[in-house]
Amino acid sequence: MMTLNEMREFLDREFPQLQAAGRYTVEELRPLGARLRAAYHKSQIRPGGTISGPTMMTLADVSLYVAVIGSIGPMALAVTTNLNINFLRKPGPRDLIGECRLLKLGKRLAVGEVTILSDGEDEPVAHVTGTYSIPPR
Repeated sequence: MMTLNEMREFLDREFPQLQAAGRYTVEELRPLGARLRAAYHKSQIRPGGTISGPTMMTLADVSLYVAVIGSIGPMALAVTTNLNINFLRKPGPRDLIGECRLLKLGKRLAVGEVTILSDGEDEPVAHVTGTYSIPPR
């Protein structure tokens, strides 16, 4: 399992666009899980005053990726094969939190779920399930 600092260094090196201006921050890395924060920016707001779906989907995808890579080690070529999202309620204009838990971590596939919350709120704004393909070692 990677440490939090190893993960941050890996993301800075392989995906510098994720952490540019503090966009996505890995707050916690644990066995088969991760917690990420997506920093709020007014450009994420869509008509109706809610944070856009693509913003939430990106947070979910990155959260799954971090949980998988954190568990198996730095394999930049792990890729999303499926992502399904249910939007549950309107998120307010604040940071979003992605709480990821891997349900299955196999040799070639990882399946997980992400609960997305508005910072400071207890009720989820979205629930996401996803699958990652793990390249052969």
